[in-house]
Amino acid sequence: MPAKFFICPDNQQIPIESCLTACQSRQRCMFLPTLRAVAKSLHRGITEPTVTELIAGTRETFLKKTMGYAVNPQSVLYALHGSAVHTINENHTEGNMLTEIRLKDEITSGKFDLYGEILDQDSGVLGDIKVTSSYKLMKALGKYKVEIPTGEVYKTGLKKGQPKYKKEWRDDGCRNILDWAIQLNYYRILLQQQGMEVNKMVIQALCRDNSLRIASERGIDQAIYLIAIHPISDHWIQRYMQHKAAALQEALHTGKLPPVCKAKERWHDRKCQAYCQVAEYCPHGQRVKNHLALPLKEVG
Repeated sequence: MPAKFFICPDNQQIPIESCLTACQSRQRCMFLPTLRAVAKSLHRGITEPTVTELIAGTRETFLKKTMGYAVNPQSVLYALHGSAVHTINENHTEGNMLTEIRLKDEITSGKFDLYGEILDQDSGVLGDIKVTSSYKLMKALGKYKVEIPTGEVYKTGLKKGQPKYKKEWRDDGCRNILDWAIQLNYYRILLQQQGMEVNKMVIQALCRDNSLRIASERGIDQAIYLIAIHPISDHWIQRYMQHKAAALQEALHTGKLPPVCKAKERWHDRKCQAYCQVAEYCPHGQRVKNHLALPLKEVG
């Protein structure tokens, strides 16, 4: 079940269809065409679980499919940014390229962004476009700061005689891209099932806040980064997706709330607190939002 309500600036909820027909306030919170585009992005009309849905927490996906939840149009505009960037690329794929094709197997379905000679003369390049934050990019690129001694010491003040340090960026840390890697590797499997060779997998990540100071403070000084994705075992990927698909299908069949999403899936509760659209229907999400003590273990 897709989103059914918009959350207005006064925190009141209104059915999306009613909002698009006639605003209940004196003036809309944004242009009507923009609201229509937001509404369309929330109603994709795909029945089978998709790759991105299975990568998310099973409880979150279950609630999105069964509850008529509400969204703040302001908070989902990032989806329109991504759609716009995808459309720009889709309109310029003449030549030996494929784009925006949905493939499926007995487990799931997925729509890859770009495939073909998109980077060099290799016709087997699978590309994915991400519009993301400087924080996510910092983690994805493995960037971190270290303190380097300058060879000088403080001459006055409380630190007199102590060595001085300066902070420098390093980019050889752990790359936090597992979800992206799982997604592209499953697209690779879907393409190979159609007889298409995949030699490279690359993400083109567009930083949506690259012009802000916070981005430079995180070591992000470019608008676009290319991030190579390495192959993951087909056996592992398929077993993982089979497990997630089976858990979701069982929950949908029985109507029983799945176990709480794993810590990584809920961003160690940051997602529950501010970014999960169905947190109000989740006992764990409600506790996080209400700042209550969380139990060590929750049974779904």
